[in-house]
Amino acid sequence: MIEARHLRVLRAVAATGSFSAAGRELGCTQPAVSQQMKALEASVGTPLLVRSGRGMRLTQAGEALVRHAAGILSGLTAAEEEVAAIAGLRAGRVRLVSFPSGSSTLVPTALAALRAAHPGTRVSLEEAEPPQSVRLLREGDCDIALAFRYERATPGVAHEARPAEAPKVGPGPADRDCGDDEWDDLVVRPLLTDRLVALVPERHRLARTGSSDAVAIADLAAEPWIAGCPRCRGQLVQVCESAGFTPRIDFATDDYPAVVGLVGAGLGVAVLPQLAIDSVRPRGVRALTLEPAVRREIVALTLPDLAHVPAVTATLEQLGRAAASSGEVR
Repeated sequence: MIEARHLRVLRAVAATGSFSAAGRELGCTQPAVSQQMKALEASVGTPLLVRSGRGMRLTQAGEALVRHAAGILSGLTAAEEEVAAIAGLRAGRVRLVSFPSGSSTLVPTALAALRAAHPGTRVSLEEAEPPQSVRLLREGDCDIALAFRYERATPGVAHEARPAEAPKVGPGPADRDCGDDEWDDLVVRPLLTDRLVALVPERHRLARTGSSDAVAIADLAAEPWIAGCPRCRGQLVQVCESAGFTPRIDFATDDYPAVVGLVGAGLGVAVLPQLAIDSVRPRGVRALTLEPAVRREIVALTLPDLAHVPAVTATLEQLGRAAASSGEVR
């Protein structure tokens, strides 16, 4: 194997014409230069230098290697400088995937802080919901995935719902709709716990409820509903049926502002994550606390090897700070 340090010594010998002069230029002894040249010749399997009077001259193989050495060493120097820039956060790239309400709340704050602290670090953003975002991470198509999972059944989620599964209605907040080994192969950075709330028109009978009061999903049994995509709609039906009623779904939309607008117009009720409500300007609606509480855990995920990349580490840190300052339940 040809080593870069041997190429540097060979170039010095070729330029100065002797081991002694090369040693003086490189700051090492003549025997050290001789030893490295012997090691290089052993690596390539042919003589590179021959004595010529009181100095040394290159063989044909030596001339060829010196000719290529310039490009090899300059490329290596450029690579070392680029890696040093990335390690020092003077450069670097992070591919971030986030679900929509995370993109409009946590991500802007985090990326603005990252740019201010490390302007050379570039971040690209795409939107995808779990489990698709987690799959993109595992397949190497992103470096960080902002994801979530529910602690219990998720009634009336108009968007960002997990694939339809039988909901759990257990009593404890540690319950999740999937096994705890779901992300065992990933580095998990907990960010916050997001509580789901009910949305009703501001003139609704329940809108007069005190801000500290709570409503049950069954309190909305007789209402028309604004639901999400077909997959989310199926989950809404399951949760409502577990509370003893089948919801009458009049409208379905994946768009948060549309959900809020339909509720505000008095056309029905809905349930959304608090973070989703924070991402829009709710007009004409009243948000009510649901009891028993339904929460989702929001996390940032990355691969174990990527967790040591400086730009990824810095981005995770800023996402954590944005979550801590968001005012949501931790």
